[in-house]
Amino acid sequence: MARYTGPVCRLCRREGEKLFLKGDRCFTDRCSFERRGYAPGQHGQQRSKLSEFGVQMREKQKVKRVYGLLESPLRNLFAKSDKERGVTSEIFFRNLELRLDNVVYRMGFARSRNEAKQIVRHNHILVNGKRCNIPSAGLSVGDEVSLASASQKQARFTLAAELFAKRAVLPWFQVDHNKFTGKVTAEPTRSDIHMNVKERLIVELYNK
Repeated sequence: MARYTGPVCRLCRREGEKLFLKGDRCFTDRCSFERRGYAPGQHGQQRSKLSEFGVQMREKQKVKRVYGLLESPLRNLFAKSDKERGVTSEIFFRNLELRLDNVVYRMGFARSRNEAKQIVRHNHILVNGKRCNIPSAGLSVGDEVSLASASQKQARFTLAAELFAKRAVLPWFQVDHNKFTGKVTAEPTRSDIHMNVKERLIVELYNK
């Protein structure tokens, strides 16, 4: 399956802000964005004026990079959200947040969303007591996420739980790291997602 394999710190520099793609490194002085907070490349420090399309594209690219998606899955998810009744941008972000890989990351079972994808694919995660190895699987209110018993002694999950304490606690789920379980208790709203993104521009871009 196609995926980005380059340096993820370069993506933060391209978007001009920290996207927290590197796990615990993003919270230390080793973060590349802290040392070189300008766009990568030969002309990275030069200012350029973006067109209307360019501004919309940058907002969309930011979402792609935060959630670790390629263009086709992101566009398909938007198309699905656009068909549902309600405000498209809010439904879009709700569906992004309820992806299994994102929920695993949000609950503190992984240090980054890329690691969460790997954990899910390697059969470490149970959903409602059954193994699920599909990172894009959508969860619903009431679904329970837990670590497989054979995986609970791995050090990576202890480190992820320690990093979870540094992040903002979101109100739409509950998690117990002592029991390696979590539960989706409500649907996430846009106000719960602390991300500097103008979702209106993404809707305009995809509706062209």
